Amino acid sequence: MPKIMKKKYIINIIAVAMVFLLLCLLFDTGLLGRKAAYFNGLVTIGMFYTIIVCSLNLLTGYMGEFSLGHAGFMSIGAYTSAIATTLISDHAELPNIVLYLLAIVIGGLAAAIVGVLVGIPALRLSGDYLCIVTVAVAEIVRVILSNFGIPAITGSATFGKSFAGIAKVSDYHYVFITMVICITVMYCYIRSRYGRALISIREDRIAAAASGINVTKTKVMTFTISAAFAGVAGAIYAHYITTLVPTYFNFSKSSEFLAIVILGGSGSMTGSIVAAPILSALPQLISYVFPEFASYRMLIYAIVLVVVMIFKPSGLFGGKEFSLPNLLLDRNYRKKKVSLDENKA
Repeated sequence: MPKIMKKKYIINIIAVAMVFLLLCLLFDTGLLGRKAAYFNGLVTIGMFYTIIVCSLNLLTGYMGEFSLGHAGFMSIGAYTSAIATTLISDHAELPNIVLYLLAIVIGGLAAAIVGVLVGIPALRLSGDYLCIVTVAVAEIVRVILSNFGIPAITGSATFGKSFAGIAKVSDYHYVFITMVICITVMYCYIRSRYGRALISIREDRIAAAASGINVTKTKVMTFTISAAFAGVAGAIYAHYITTLVPTYFNFSKSSEFLAIVILGGSGSMTGSIVAAPILSALPQLISYVFPEFASYRMLIYAIVLVVVMIFKPSGLFGGKEFSLPNLLLDRNYRKKKVSLDENKA
């Protein structure tokens, strides 16, 4: 491995560790007092939003296809993991970390399986047709969850009355580590030959196929990976909120995820990482800081979205990525270059 790459990895690891230690300082030491639980919740919600928005960016930004069904894959991960952990908890006492790991693995696998079943026929379509199919799939999932249930698990006749009593194991420590791993895997996928093939398909599908790229296979693979991470986000959500209602996973939720992708910058993983926690927490922060405007928080939220799109139509990052290692190393490089020029003079 080149020396410059080792330096970049070390800088990234240090930056992630510093963010994690900062969160621990805020929430584990009592520094925020009674406000700790509230801000802890905002941070945790922002982290699972980051996972699902980044996964949607794989489809919208890098594959070039719009999807309005990500809330459906999220619901599959949420309900599947909740059912599994509830059954396991009834028969065995397991540590929270084990239940959490089982939840995200089961949720991710369930969503990935559905992603394959949907992706194989659907991804032969493109554009508006694919978007309509994803909407239909999400609505089918929501209607099924609203009208059918397992009384032995939920304690009610249907899921529509809510699925309560889910183990609360989504601690922010676990969620942060999960988020970092998910983003790293997605970033490595984009940088791999499969990711480069995906971008070539986005730019010109016919030319990519003529170059020997299996277009359908690459798109189905990406769709499956994206669905899997949406399922992971759903599992985190279920085991943090502890009560599931099918109406939460509706069309407006999928639209919200897509809006965050576009506002952050379609094709920019950095944009999704920055925009997701900010926009997910903005309505709650408005109510908390300005309680007199609580009833207008969604109106203010909408105004912020409109303003961003007017002055920055390509999104906050406009398809570009921010790299802390490159920023630091390039600055050092410029300093060395200046000193060499001075010595030559």
